[in-house]
Amino acid sequence: MRRIDFENWERSEHFNFFSQMDDPSWSVVVEMDCSRAYLEAKKNGYSFFLLYLHYSLRAANEVEAFKYRIDGEDQVVVHDVINASMTVDRPDGTFGYGYVDYIESFELFERAGRQEIEKVRAESKLDPSAGGGNVMYYSTLPWLKFTSLSHASNFDKRDSIPRLTFGKLSQEKRRWVMPLAIQVNHALVDGAHVGKFVKYFQDLMDGG
Repeated sequence: MRRIDFENWERSEHFNFFSQMDDPSWSVVVEMDCSRAYLEAKKNGYSFFLLYLHYSLRAANEVEAFKYRIDGEDQVVVHDVINASMTVDRPDGTFGYGYVDYIESFELFERAGRQEIEKVRAESKLDPSAGGGNVMYYSTLPWLKFTSLSHASNFDKRDSIPRLTFGKLSQEKRRWVMPLAIQVNHALVDGAHVGKFVKYFQDLMDGG
């Protein structure tokens, strides 16, 4: 992890502008083509959820803006690696929070992810603090094909952790598609950064 040299940062004025707003967050919903990744998961017995989670983390770690965070001293830091803090459904209809490190090898990542999911499902506690600041928050709404989404929030201007929410996987003609909501802090992340992330992510989903 390193701190941004604020005086020489090309986004310093943008940061100052957006960080003064009551709510500097912004969000967008995009449609992801999951056709190849979904068939890959089915063919190989992979968890489709953990496969696209891995691809999205891989993409996020390629875009520096997704690794920016505002620390407790209102400084901007860049983390070396971004990991996943995810919601996990439980048999009783509730959910818990799980944490899994990004590992370049999908086989190792999936193994760790399955173990974490089993652990959270066997518990009853709700601990949203797992993982620290170098995470992205993940949740899923597999029942809904949404076109917009909002999150519960304390409207903390320093809340700089991106939130990704995946919706219902559905088949349209010969394609499998899924909505993805992305929420970021505009003091750190602009539209160009989100566009770059989505392109990286879709390329990986397409086998690139």
